Amino acid sequence: MTVGTRVPGQTRLIKTVTGRELESGQLDQFIRQSMDSLQIPGLSIAIINDAQMVYHRTFGVKNIDTKMEIDSNTIFEAASLSKPLFSYFVMKQIEKGVIGLDDPLYKYMPHPAIKDNDSRYELITPRMVLSHTTGFPNWSVDKPIEMKFTPGTGFSYSGEAHQYLTALLAVIQHTNWQHGLDSIFQKDVSAPLGMKRSFYVRNAYTTSHKATGYFKNGKAKDFWLDGSISFGGAHTLHTEAADYARFLIAMINGKGLRKETFDEMMKEQIHFPEDSDLSSTGQTGWCLGFAMKPMPYGVRYLHTGSNSGFQSYCCFNRETKYGLVLFTNCEKAFELYALLGKYLDDEF
Repeated sequence: MTVGTRVPGQTRLIKTVTGRELESGQLDQFIRQSMDSLQIPGLSIAIINDAQMVYHRTFGVKNIDTKMEIDSNTIFEAASLSKPLFSYFVMKQIEKGVIGLDDPLYKYMPHPAIKDNDSRYELITPRMVLSHTTGFPNWSVDKPIEMKFTPGTGFSYSGEAHQYLTALLAVIQHTNWQHGLDSIFQKDVSAPLGMKRSFYVRNAYTTSHKATGYFKNGKAKDFWLDGSISFGGAHTLHTEAADYARFLIAMINGKGLRKETFDEMMKEQIHFPEDSDLSSTGQTGWCLGFAMKPMPYGVRYLHTGSNSGFQSYCCFNRETKYGLVLFTNCEKAFELYALLGKYLDDEF
């Protein structure tokens, strides 16, 4: 049986995005049953109503062998949920004058591995990185980067481009990829938003509180990703649901950025063609950090995350001030949300 840990101070009634009310105990039971049916070892989940975190629970175990229960201090690999928070961090650096949203990146740091020295990459800006319009592949896997199209003319989801911008920020700020850049993130983002358990690098806290990840075949993952000591804007965030919910609340409220900066971040940067794969899911475009999907109640901003052994999902709506985030220490988060989203009137 999946065990759930109730966090003190939460409300008894929870509203779905459509306004329907649920008792928190009913949701607890539904989550337990869903996790048991899918054989999900552990979960951290939070729900936001009226821009307030009204539900935060942890379920299951951080390690199947030790049976140690997940609690509010347990952290997970956020995988690609790293990218929206990194986008917010980049916008903070833009406000500080560290870099401009439309500055060509190559002027600060030429990329050393562009296939055939394709000069089109010199057009790439932070705006293009955060909206996935660089023309870079997702990952180059230690090969020269082959441009898919002229930057700014199409959509190509790319962790590789985020790594380029990550490296560049470290160079500009005369720091390193490890704790130096994360220290700036802690000062500019984590501390103001109250995110006390969110780090892009390995440290004493992450080492002692991280859940063990599990592949779909049930085999445990090696505890750390290769290179996890380095700050990776695309994929190395370690966090948990309550902390990430604080970030989503900031996105709902426009907190921490000047209004013009926040409005630019939330604005659609690229619109998907009707025949694209993403359009088939109902998503219509991408802002600076999130996919956008029009819904009957307003625009849903969303992102998924998938590292080996960990998966995650988040969404929020500014009109209803609703949000949800979940982290699993396995590769079944999307199967879980297929059940949970329907239960909460908010299918994927």
